[in-house]
Amino acid sequence: MAKPNSRTTLIDYCLRNLGAPVIEINVDEDQIDDRVDEALQFYQHYHADAIEKVFLKHQVTQTDIDNGYIAINDLVTDVLRVLPIRDTYSANNLFDIKYQMHLNDMFSLGYMGSLLEYSMAQQYLSTLDLVIDNDNKFISFDRHRNRLRIDMAWSEEVSVNDYLVVECYRIIDPDTFTDVYNDYYLKKYLTSLLKKQWGTNLLKFEGMVMPGGVTFNGRQLFDDAIAELEKLEEEVRLNWEQPIDFYTG
Repeated sequence: MAKPNSRTTLIDYCLRNLGAPVIEINVDEDQIDDRVDEALQFYQHYHADAIEKVFLKHQVTQTDIDNGYIAINDLVTDVLRVLPIRDTYSANNLFDIKYQMHLNDMFSLGYMGSLLEYSMAQQYLSTLDLVIDNDNKFISFDRHRNRLRIDMAWSEEVSVNDYLVVECYRIIDPDTFTDVYNDYYLKKYLTSLLKKQWGTNLLKFEGMVMPGGVTFNGRQLFDDAIAELEKLEEEVRLNWEQPIDFYTG
């Protein structure tokens, strides 16, 4: 079995699955392209295998500071957070509280010290850091404009050439990682979309008898495709969709 590794081979695979070239598939090339785009859009929006979690760095420019937002790659679908810009309690300082805790407590953990007490102390320090100098910023991600707005005093928090790190989900580009075109779910979903389009095209010829007694039955194709699509869409929402815990543009 040939493995699709491009847009063209994926289309050929799905058409063969519908019966081509033995059966003529009455779907226009533009309609096929539209259904491929629709299948990829749905797959990339709902299927966990279509995206990856990444950390993207962005070097701040004066334009970013003036605008209050940064430009985001159009492959990014969802943003989780902007990583803290700085850590108030730097462990490089001799008088730093974390440094002193490590200096005085870590050596005794393996002997008389309590790992529980040390863990509780670390949680307390994290709470202080969260309350006193919280560096988590409110963000707003607009996917259609490819903008990530960060509500902060830009001129005070960052300078030109500083780096911001964004934790986000990004689409796995199928043209770069061609194995996406061979995804089992994507092949089944696109096949059902093409079947639906085929049935739609034949509906206006419903009941027409061709020479030789052949009767068009576009309604059956259309209904079968609708049932398949409903089943596939339920499957992806139940089994493959990422949990909603991020900012969706």
